[in-house]
Amino acid sequence: MHDENSAHEIRSFLAERYIKPARRRGDKRVRIIAGEVHRDLHLRNRVPSVCQVLASKKFQQENRVEVVERSGPPSGMGTRMTYVYRLLDEEQAAASAKEDSFEKLRGLLKDEFKKLGGGEAFLRNERADFYGNEESK
Repeated sequence: MHDENSAHEIRSFLAERYIKPARRRGDKRVRIIAGEVHRDLHLRNRVPSVCQVLASKKFQQENRVEVVERSGPPSGMGTRMTYVYRLLDEEQAAASAKEDSFEKLRGLLKDEFKKLGGGEAFLRNERADFYGNEESK
């Protein structure tokens, strides 16, 4: 079974079994346990795949959910891994997606600034170049 196909199948199962019924009931949150998903899908030795899907941004974005609680082994992998998701409405989902985009951009120039001695050093040099050297006046 190819991993991306497997992940797609797991995401589809989670949406049909947990997310859509919770929305129909008007629930605000849904709790999913990795071991139950693994068992219900009749998978063998695929617990890490299930855990990866449960933690993935793709699953959260596709289903308009947000992780509010996570418990289980420190590795994040195991049948006892439990996720509690908040079901978002359209507005909340859009705001969450916008926030994710900002987080991706936030560290974009970190390495470049590091080469220049850090952000503060960069700004100091830029200001010095802009205002000119005060001593030369």
